[in-house]
Amino acid sequence: MQTSGFIFDIKKYSINDGPGIRTTIFFKGCPLKCWWCHNPESREPEPEEFPECIFRWNPEFDSSLRNVVGRKVTVTEVMKEIEKDIPFYQQSKGGATFSGGEPMLQIDFLNSLLKKCKSKDLNTAIDTTGFTDYDNFERVYGMTDYFLYDLKLMNDDEHIRYSGVSNKNIHDNLRRLTDAGNKVILRVPIIPTITDTAQNLGEMLNFITSLKTVLEIDLLPFHKTANSKYEKMRKENRLPNLVPLTAIEMNNIKNKFSKLGYPVKIGG
Repeated sequence: MQTSGFIFDIKKYSINDGPGIRTTIFFKGCPLKCWWCHNPESREPEPEEFPECIFRWNPEFDSSLRNVVGRKVTVTEVMKEIEKDIPFYQQSKGGATFSGGEPMLQIDFLNSLLKKCKSKDLNTAIDTTGFTDYDNFERVYGMTDYFLYDLKLMNDDEHIRYSGVSNKNIHDNLRRLTDAGNKVILRVPIIPTITDTAQNLGEMLNFITSLKTVLEIDLLPFHKTANSKYEKMRKENRLPNLVPLTAIEMNNIKNKFSKLGYPVKIGG
């Protein structure tokens, strides 16, 4: 029987989810409940129906699925979409990125997709919260070219408050991942009054200096584009009135991270 899993979108021609032009597969389900989440449709592990929402990836144009966010798919179905973009990967040194949600929640499905990609010599990346058993990372070591790893809050109590889970195993997994020589691109959400405080950024900079195989740091600005999602999906929006940082403020933060010596960019 073919391995299957739940996804909620496939994004073509992505340039913000790893090197080159990529196809990004968004997995359903996330163990975190971040206040600033830009993909609230990713949280629940199985499909959900919302009268005012239209699921973006619906290759059969099945009208009965137009209000369903997420669907069960096979490895073959996903690979069919990925393989359509091989010419773009070859020209840009891109590939497939598995995002979410949290791909590690569907480790068997993820593992099967990575194996198929590698059998076709495709570049792969996993965009992860890091909140999983380390054994899952070990299962995908040899098949993952890049790990896009979220780093949010250094204080554990604040991490629990704003994301719903402890950061202890997230930080430990990140250390172990880089100690093992895996290529990591750090992704830091810059959330006004929450993650952009002097204390959090200072502790984060110190922590990053202890990591061995960081390739790049991406600073992800908070934006309000998800507000309409929360409204349509009737989900609680914890930060409806939060004001995004200005370009000058974001550049000031970028300058702090640049002092570490890594390439730093604003945006994923």
